[in-house]
Amino acid sequence: MDERMAKANRFTTGWMGYFQLLDAPRPFRDRDEWLRRRTRQIRRKEGKRPETRHANLLRLGINEHFSSKWEYSGKGYRWIAGSPVLQRALPNSYWEDLSLHMLKPTWQRLRSAR
Repeated sequence: MDERMAKANRFTTGWMGYFQLLDAPRPFRDRDEWLRRRTRQIRRKEGKRPETRHANLLRLGINEHFSSKWEYSGKGYRWIAGSPVLQRALPNSYWEDLSLHMLKPTWQRLRSAR
């Protein structure tokens, strides 16, 4: 995951260097949502077995009932990544703590520096 974060941060930095003159923040917000959902999906895939996924959800603060409900879910990884349970387990602050640079805050910082 550290390598993926480093690649995403390099991409974000380069992309913002080019698009910092854009006046509309919505495309950045949409890409941020996609990036967070994709990283949640990757984090979910790291637990290959249902028991591991269950333990990971418990470790992230999800209660026993919801954790056991989602451990054997037959839904796809992308659908589960957008679920309220995984969004609560891996909130935006989780990715900020891992130093994942988001596009919109980077764009706002570059715009205010001009």
